[in-house]
Amino acid sequence: MSEPASISAGIAARYATAVFEIAEESKALDSLETSINDLAAALADSDDLQNLISSPLISRDEQGAAIAAIAAKMGLAPVLANTLSLMAQKRRLFVVPALITALRDRLAEARGEVTAEVISAKALTKTQSEKLAKTLAERVGKKITINATVDESIIGGLVVKVGSKMIDSSIRSKLNSLQNAMKEVG
Repeated sequence: MSEPASISAGIAARYATAVFEIAEESKALDSLETSINDLAAALADSDDLQNLISSPLISRDEQGAAIAAIAAKMGLAPVLANTLSLMAQKRRLFVVPALITALRDRLAEARGEVTAEVISAKALTKTQSEKLAKTLAERVGKKITINATVDESIIGGLVVKVGSKMIDSSIRSKLNSLQNAMKEVG
């Protein structure tokens, strides 16, 4: 992880911990999750919002006023709206994407869920995805949420990442290991 990315992740983790604990104490985890999903969707859809949180040319006051108006218009959970306002005052809005990721991780952990990153050569069918989730859940002992992506360069098979463990059964990796074995022989 690069130094700026690790700094952003550290800042986001501290804010996420505070937001999560406050929401948990006030039994508002469901509204927090809805707000996080709404904010993530707005960030993905709006270049203006991305510019607002990342531009150093926008003053603290302008960022604070804009983020407060956005939070009110979107009906974000109060704990998240207040945190975003505080982040604007401290010039920390650039970590909002990392904050969203950290909060989603905390919410999944609270529900006993683990996200599995799955890369396949073709899109998984619903049946394949469910079967893979069931198999992984038996191995891990927690409910599995699959985040599937397609990468045709792996030719076939799967690359599965669950936490710090990775299983690479792709044809590309098998061909690479065969190529390395053949180099050692010759």
